Amino acid sequence: MMSFCSFFGGEKYKNHFKSGIYVCSKCEYELFSSTSKFEHSSPWPAFTETVHADSVSKHHESATALKVRCGKCNNGLGHEFLGAGPQDGQSRF
Repeated sequence: MMSFCSFFGGEKYKNHFKSGIYVCSKCEYELFSSTSKFEHSSPWPAFTETVHADSVSKHHESATALKVRCGKCNNGLGHEFLGAGPQDGQSRF
């Protein structure tokens, strides 16, 4: 289970590997650290965990996907696809 978030502008940040914190594009709340970013075949950046326990909220969208929103302002961030982890498909997010 991982989040493949499109809130950063797709491929613009998929291949961005500078150290730092990724924030919500609407309210600038801290969401993900660059240390939790991993490469994936998705066209969006993918992360294994959030900066804070309340950085994001998740809502069921389908049997295989959760809608991910900013935990502070409810801005739509992307999706978490079930069973799509960096190595073994286990939940790390």
